Amino acid sequence: MKTVVYSISGESKGEIDLPEVFSNEIREDILRKAFRIISLSYRHPYGSSPLAGMRRVGHTSRPGMGISRMPRVSGSSRAVELGSTKGGRSPHSPRSSKNLVLHINKKEKAIAWRTAVAMTAMPEIVKKRGHQFSDELKFPVVVDDGINKINKAKDAKEFLENLGVWEDVERAKEKTKIRAGRGKMRNRRYRTPKSILIVTSSPSSLKAFKSLPGVDIAHARNISISKLAPGGQGGRLVIYTEASIKEMEGEQ
Repeated sequence: MKTVVYSISGESKGEIDLPEVFSNEIREDILRKAFRIISLSYRHPYGSSPLAGMRRVGHTSRPGMGISRMPRVSGSSRAVELGSTKGGRSPHSPRSSKNLVLHINKKEKAIAWRTAVAMTAMPEIVKKRGHQFSDELKFPVVVDDGINKINKAKDAKEFLENLGVWEDVERAKEKTKIRAGRGKMRNRRYRTPKSILIVTSSPSSLKAFKSLPGVDIAHARNISISKLAPGGQGGRLVIYTEASIKEMEGEQ
């Protein structure tokens, strides 16, 4: 399987052999399962203090006193400690000791990752996901390593315009909205749709792209399922560099 390699000016400069992972069988069901498990494992454990409601000393009266045998404060009729009493413990509160991490089989996770990569090579799936790009673009999109020399946002914009994918960045910018609910007060005021993912062997050299709406950068050896298929839906618009394609040859 081969694809076209584009230069910084957006012109074809030759072809490159692709790893077998791009022609892998599509298993969207396993991809959704893996994404759900990964996203649920991001949860932080929370809960009340184990001593909440249990910091009072309660004494129980013996039978035959004409009063229910509940722990009460000494010298008073006030009941304490029980979940049915005012100021008592919470009977079914969240426990911070609970393990919220879920697990998935290694083979299933590998199939999900290969599926997410293979779906980036199918233009019909990428377009179905909502991305906008030129109809003349060949998938998967592979560009020259000269992209690492771009260090200004205006040059990054010019490169994406030449490639025919700048329209997708504008889509992410136009659909950026204020988040509903409490999140707007917790340092996540705006919700921006996902746009282009750039896979490279040197992410530190592509800082100019990080300021663009919805654009993400990933290393070729650490491409997560969350970046390849946000929301568990595969077919993200991904731009690979030549060096990243060579590094992915061993990731089968």
